[in-house]
Amino acid sequence: MERLVLACGGEAVNSVDDLTPECLGWAGLVYEHVLGEEKYTFVENVKNPHSCTILIKGPNDHTIAQIKDAVRDGLRAVKNTIEDESVVLGAGAFEVAARQYLMNEVKKTVQGRAQLGVEAFADALLVVPKTLAENSGLDTQDVIIALTGEHDRGNIVGLNQHTGEPIDPQLEGIFDNYSVKRQIINSGPVIASQLLLVDEVIRAGRNMRKPS
Repeated sequence: MERLVLACGGEAVNSVDDLTPECLGWAGLVYEHVLGEEKYTFVENVKNPHSCTILIKGPNDHTIAQIKDAVRDGLRAVKNTIEDESVVLGAGAFEVAARQYLMNEVKKTVQGRAQLGVEAFADALLVVPKTLAENSGLDTQDVIIALTGEHDRGNIVGLNQHTGEPIDPQLEGIFDNYSVKRQIINSGPVIASQLLLVDEVIRAGRNMRKPS
């Protein structure tokens, strides 16, 4: 009922006694259609819809589930882009550029063991372009060397998964959501810290069980 109000307009009422012309919405076509063994009511040709239904068809449940996931991911990517009002370069370009900045700029601002932490975090960012290379059947070392070499020369490039060569993601229209990258950077150190804490707890438990 809530979605019907969003689709057709108007407002929901609890009794027909409360009905007025102002409460009514609009739909140009309403019909019932049988799909498989289920009956569905279709409401079409509405004037100002704020809700809709995407009908997914497939030969089996597995295919429908895959299509559903793809549609949901696509809609969420569009939603994030609208809310963020910004995007970042994809194809691994952001991760390589961030790694170069950490190694060339941030690492120089810290002293002692903190430099090892900066270096470890920077290298961890390369997991994304390495995964892209592995999934494309490419040599990860060759890909990382080519990408970092281009970034050292001031060219912000990503990975072409078809050829393995560096490309300009902006020219190819390859972008990632800003909010997704921000969440990755924020949650990565927290998860790593929690895993290390678990190791320390397990180690302490084993030490306590040792006979004195």
